Amino acid sequence: MEHNERLEFLGDAVLELVSTVYLFNKYPRKNEGDLTSYRSALVNAATLSEIATELDMDSYLLLSKGESKDKGRARQIILANTIEALIGAIYLDQGYEGAEIFINKYITPLIDDIAKTGKWMDSKSSFQEKAQDKVGFTPSYKVVRETGPDHDKFFTIAVFLGDEKIAEGEGKSKQEAEQNAAKNALTVKKWIY
Repeated sequence: MEHNERLEFLGDAVLELVSTVYLFNKYPRKNEGDLTSYRSALVNAATLSEIATELDMDSYLLLSKGESKDKGRARQIILANTIEALIGAIYLDQGYEGAEIFINKYITPLIDDIAKTGKWMDSKSSFQEKAQDKVGFTPSYKVVRETGPDHDKFFTIAVFLGDEKIAEGEGKSKQEAEQNAAKNALTVKKWIY
């Protein structure tokens, strides 16, 4: 049986395009930075894994014993990847329009809540602003751990203010891990935006 990685790759690209077009049309007065932040919040692992859970995608996954026991961040990423693979499969089967219908039914409607609750805000930018304002430091980020094969890396990154380590974050890319580290640092410092 084939792995879903190729479908995830395709689905991720289709999801990004459909959500970008949707946001571009929905928010004609928003600038590129805000639209990028909205899109990031809309297609991140947390959002996609919630959708996968609502669609009971877990019931259709063939997982190792370790993966089936994990209910934390690793499971969240598996579920998010499953949604991307599903979008890739829909695209191959039904074309752009079929994928667009699915995405506009289950994913893009979440933008109203994301915009209203502030989930779209970029944690890294917010932490940098707060750090410079409150303590006069610009945060720095350092890779603590890298795990997994080259095609499927998982990063743990720490954020520092000067020499003081404030928090760590994890992600499938350095950017995602930095965002999560900044988000955790905002909580640690009680600088929640």
